[in-house]
Amino acid sequence: MKIHLIIFAVLIAGFAVYNFFFALEDDRLNTLINIVYTSLLFGYISFMAFTVLRKLKK
Repeated sequence: MKIHLIIFAVLIAGFAVYNFFFALEDDRLNTLINIVYTSLLFGYISFMAFTVLRKLKK
């Protein structure tokens, strides 16, 4: 589980770095990238929750 938290922390850090330093000038494209990245983050959270529940079931 520790590796999952490290990967999630790297994803969060990547999201913050992108928004602070590499945000695009085009608002529509920047919003699209933020939505896709956030969807990836929520998907990874659900994967971690599924993994924890599966381990609890055993």
